[in-house]
Amino acid sequence: MKKNYILFIVSSIVAILFFYFFIPDKQINKNSNKYKHNNDSEYIDISNNKNSNYDVELQHDDEIIIESDIYKAIFTRKGASIIKWSIKEKNGSWTNLVLSKSLPFMSVFSEKEYKIIGLSKDLISFEYTSEDGWKIKKTYNLSNGYMHNLNIAIEKNTDVIMPQIKLNFGSALSIYDFVEKKSSYETKVIGYDIEKTKKIKKFKNYSDFASFYKWIAVDSRYFIAAIIPEQPEDFYKIELVRENKKIIQNANLSILIPNNITKKEYSINFYLGPKDYFYLKSYNLELEKSIDFGYLGFFVRFILKTLIFFNRIIGNYGWSIIIITIIIQILVLPLTLKSSKSISDMKRIQPIIKSVQEKYKNDSKRLQIELLNIYRSQKVNPLGGCLPMILQLPIFWAFFTMLRNSYEIRNEGWILWIKDLSLPDRFIHLSFFDFNLLPLLMGIGMFFQQKMTTSAISDSTQKRMLYIMPIIFTVMFWSFPSGLIIYWIINNIFTICEQYFISKKESIKFKKI
Repeated sequence: MKKNYILFIVSSIVAILFFYFFIPDKQINKNSNKYKHNNDSEYIDISNNKNSNYDVELQHDDEIIIESDIYKAIFTRKGASIIKWSIKEKNGSWTNLVLSKSLPFMSVFSEKEYKIIGLSKDLISFEYTSEDGWKIKKTYNLSNGYMHNLNIAIEKNTDVIMPQIKLNFGSALSIYDFVEKKSSYETKVIGYDIEKTKKIKKFKNYSDFASFYKWIAVDSRYFIAAIIPEQPEDFYKIELVRENKKIIQNANLSILIPNNITKKEYSINFYLGPKDYFYLKSYNLELEKSIDFGYLGFFVRFILKTLIFFNRIIGNYGWSIIIITIIIQILVLPLTLKSSKSISDMKRIQPIIKSVQEKYKNDSKRLQIELLNIYRSQKVNPLGGCLPMILQLPIFWAFFTMLRNSYEIRNEGWILWIKDLSLPDRFIHLSFFDFNLLPLLMGIGMFFQQKMTTSAISDSTQKRMLYIMPIIFTVMFWSFPSGLIIYWIINNIFTICEQYFISKKESIKFKKI
């Protein structure tokens, strides 16, 4: 029996490791990381564009709308920039990632009005010529995915000094649904440092040299607006301005313009889309490191990939979470059985403990010695029941981090009223209060689990604390992701069943001391 059990555990671990290391990553529809200006693109005469078959619309003189299957973008002639960029999410809803018209995304000289010199289904080109004799042309090369390119070309005479060019990217990201008020507070500017730390760096109230960074981004929980210069040394500084200590007002990238040149081009790739881990990883730009998986990153990614694997088979992330929870419970079953046996043993020796406590109630030192003798003679570890709980903590935290930060789980439902596993279940939504049923069910399950445990405890103070714990956990978990609560409920059910069967199996026997 033991041989079969060990073989099952080993084969399960091997199977999960196989899924993690050998199942191919999610493939996506995207263009190459490098985008070049395409001189062969079909240009449309703007005056005749109203009869074009492309998904391009001239809203009015200042705005142009371009649509694809996964995004809708509105460009403006002012600053040759983007004032709205909505992406289509898995549930069919559209989420706008560009926050403000007053500080449009990718603007250069936002007060200047460019003219449109070219327009096609995947390219839009703007141009501005100054009275001082310098010219700037901005060409957006659009892909079928989330990664695109901006080409900035300048022309000037050698004796002309151009004003400082600053590319604004700080106005992107407007993200949340019913918690939209939090979006601006959770948005931050980050960069991947290629010079020093080789890690993600969060910018505060200062500027830094752009050449130090592989990419710079405005980052939120589920979305990212990243700019990736093809030649970082062509750019000077990243500058950050805040409205207050938390809210980003503006962030821009300044461009180096040598005085002795007449023409120069700058190429910048930019990503506007979701923080799907394996999607971002496929670009080989370290963009996936913008997802905060914490200190248990490797374990979180392992669980995420396993969850995605089961979802491919089942087609439901809720059931996939339950299957993973069951697998985890099977893998830790030996420890859980040992814990449950320890609880049962503690229950069995309670009459002996009570008699010793009564006998030596006025002699605490002798009482401790006698209790240790009881535990030793009965071969009982009073702390043995805590081991599975300690083991569950990193698993719990990994689930919490994954469900809170993984875009893959966003808008993914389970059954009935649970429409988004990354959010509280919101069984009843009131204007002033959300009644979440899952945390309540979890609290009830914890109460019964603690009731079984407290039967092995004689101290009344400890008993009261154990009964209070379900209430504390219910309140604490009230606004947690529903996927995490499902994991905890299934875990509680397993623990209750194991404790019940062990307590039935164990006969109450006493050994003479």
